[in-house]
Amino acid sequence: MTYLIEKFIRNEREEKLHHLAQDLSEELQEFASKIDEEASIPTSILDRFRTSGYSALPVPKQYGGEDLSLYELVLIQEELGKGEGATALSIGWHLGILKDLNDRRPWNDITFGRLSRDVVEGTIINRAQTEEKTGDPTRGGLPVTIAKRVDSGYRLTGRKTFTTLSTHLDQVIVKATLEDSEEACDFLISMKDEGVSIEETWDVIGMRGTRSDDLVLNGVHVPAERLLEVYDKERKTKAIPPGWLLHIPAVYLGIAEAAKQEAIEFVNTYQPNSLDKPLSEVPHIQDKIGQISLKLLSARHFLYSVADQWDKYPEERMQMQSQLFAAKHQAVNAAIDVVDLSMRIIGGRSLMKKNKIERLYRDVRAGLHNPPSDELTLQVLANSEFK
Repeated sequence: MTYLIEKFIRNEREEKLHHLAQDLSEELQEFASKIDEEASIPTSILDRFRTSGYSALPVPKQYGGEDLSLYELVLIQEELGKGEGATALSIGWHLGILKDLNDRRPWNDITFGRLSRDVVEGTIINRAQTEEKTGDPTRGGLPVTIAKRVDSGYRLTGRKTFTTLSTHLDQVIVKATLEDSEEACDFLISMKDEGVSIEETWDVIGMRGTRSDDLVLNGVHVPAERLLEVYDKERKTKAIPPGWLLHIPAVYLGIAEAAKQEAIEFVNTYQPNSLDKPLSEVPHIQDKIGQISLKLLSARHFLYSVADQWDKYPEERMQMQSQLFAAKHQAVNAAIDVVDLSMRIIGGRSLMKKNKIERLYRDVRAGLHNPPSDELTLQVLANSEFK
């Protein structure tokens, strides 16, 4: 059984990008167990993302990047997820945010240009939006983190949860509420700013290497020019749907592909003495492999077609929320099913810690808790039918 991702490579540029992701993915495989056991990504891996240019791919060409399309982002992130899911998802947030900023251009040119050049020089970024009291940021709750106006700018106080790549970040985009208002704003802070600290709270069963600890802001002073974006509190203008979030389902399809390959390797190399034919010829094994193939093929075609539509028809992006959410829903749930089927093929030994697929099982479950949630997706789809 072949890795069908090659069928989705359409030109020389995509082939080159895929080769880069493939090289990095193979390197990640060597560190996968270590990353899971230690719940940490080695600095050397982040350095490889920097020196290879991978971390700067979504940056506009005018600043030294490659103007990565959404289709290309999905392509490379699926390949990276095949190597090691936690690292792929972590760098995916960095790439996705840069893709979003490049698409929307919500900041002034000077600020965006400065950050873009910093990224080309090696800066790693993420957003810090999630909080204990607000939950999933895609639901629109106002941050409890408060930005107080002071003469020289703002002073931020609060705590953010799920700050992925916490120990490797150089800069972070923090969403806070302006004091005595209902205006949510984004601020750019440096992890070296006084009052910024990380509290190690990340103790989970899967995606352990993402190191999604709490970001603590204790009266952090932010100059006025680092106020990046003020969100429309009255929602007079509809926000553009988050196409960049497709980096998430891409990674989980990569994890599913890795599980499928483990199952195929197993049936090709193991034959119990109770059988007079290879496992690959056993009907119930063939049935499960057929289900795996169907789920991956369906999810890929949907995911890649939505990404392609986003790239080709920017004028339609405002109407694409339901498609974007549905693509994530289908891909993640298909990935979970594929890992489960692969474990059924391998049997009880798939539960052993020494077996790679045990880690894949734990990692793939995390997709249910990445935005958007399944229930929000179904609500959006239902509402779209009544418009």
